[in-house]
Amino acid sequence: MEGVGTAKTDSPAISPLGGEPIKRADAERLAGVLKAFADPARLRLLSLIQSAPSGEASVSDLTAPLGLSQPTVSHHLRILTEAGLLEREKRGVWAYYRLVPSAIAAIAGLLTPPRKRATKRTR
Repeated sequence: MEGVGTAKTDSPAISPLGGEPIKRADAERLAGVLKAFADPARLRLLSLIQSAPSGEASVSDLTAPLGLSQPTVSHHLRILTEAGLLEREKRGVWAYYRLVPSAIAAIAGLLTPPRKRATKRTR
């Protein structure tokens, strides 16, 4: 699956719901990306960043809304970035994070059964 993850965490191009078994290595890579989603704080981070007026946020923008310390927020942002779900841009001493929409859409596509994908396209 292009665009999802880094070189270390590329997800498979074959859906586990696509009607054919996926290889073990592909399942492990996809599970790694899904683990990044599987945390309430990370889901909230994705939501906060997406809903920010500029579509991006720094760690200092995210600590108060989450009620977590700066090191904890940075840890979660690193996991999301390594999974390919966020992009990080350093500007001076600050780093800004924004969603990678294509990565999130690709994961949604992998988890949507083929019949439902075809139905959605024809509407």
